[in-house]
Amino acid sequence: MTAAVVALLLAVLFSLAVGARAIAPSAVFDALLQGGHSDAAEVVREMRVPRTVIGLMVGAALAVAGTALQGITRNPIADPGILGISQGASVGVVLAIAYAGVHTLTGYVWFAFAGAGIASVAVYAIASSGRGGATPVKLALGGAAINALLVSVTTAVLTTKASALDEFRFWQIGSLSGRDAEIAAQIWPFLLAGLLLVLSVARGLDALALGEDVAKGLGQKVAVVRIVGGLGATVLTAVGVAAAGPIAFIGLAVPHIARAIIGSDHRWVLPLAALLGPIMLLVSDTIGRIIFPPSEVPAGVMTALIGVPFLVTLVRRRAVAA
Repeated sequence: MTAAVVALLLAVLFSLAVGARAIAPSAVFDALLQGGHSDAAEVVREMRVPRTVIGLMVGAALAVAGTALQGITRNPIADPGILGISQGASVGVVLAIAYAGVHTLTGYVWFAFAGAGIASVAVYAIASSGRGGATPVKLALGGAAINALLVSVTTAVLTTKASALDEFRFWQIGSLSGRDAEIAAQIWPFLLAGLLLVLSVARGLDALALGEDVAKGLGQKVAVVRIVGGLGATVLTAVGVAAAGPIAFIGLAVPHIARAIIGSDHRWVLPLAALLGPIMLLVSDTIGRIIFPPSEVPAGVMTALIGVPFLVTLVRRRAVAA
């Protein structure tokens, strides 16, 4: 955990100092602590600080959401998109662009929240109906069905409203570019609420990993754990997707990396994931700024390019160990 905190601080400094214009660490500290008024200080305060803060919030939100969903569904390949949450947010944004006349990132946030919430409620309603309640298999199947439906809705809107395509494409690719402090101010209460909800069921997630019958025998209320944990994961996914678009791979890879480092106890895995997620996102975003100057590679692309080798290496090591 200490090493992760140090790595996160270095990732923040990396994000603030490196970009199309390199800024010395001393100038970064001058801008943040001394209130400098140089051009470099203005760049740091006005452009890079909000971008870095959004990266911290989104990385933590998606990583913790992925960890919770993997625990709730007992599915190692679960991520924030498995229950249709990310796609629900996408539908909210595309409807806002095409029919509500919303054309700002701060305006997208509330539509993305609404879409994510409606999608998660629909999935849980489908999974909880019938015999056995909301089992992991029914949640995954319901999520796949809702996700396919929402993809069709998005495609239908974009094909009939071609003017919305370019604007939606910019959001859909997932990026920290152009985000400002106003977005951070809008989403931080939801981030805090989602983190508290997920952390409150950490013991329940440990019990669920042993199976539903064992969890019930240990005194856990399985339905409550699933509802509270799922609600927290939904809020966190909505936070991440609303602020930066559907950035992939963090919610899938970071939980596995955290478990490989610290074990399977969710009381430790969740906080470590909250540190590793921002590290992966900030490093990916910063590398994307400098790899093809003066153009930028969006963070949503770079997270997969950087994260895939880590996950492949982890899978190979586990296979060898087995």
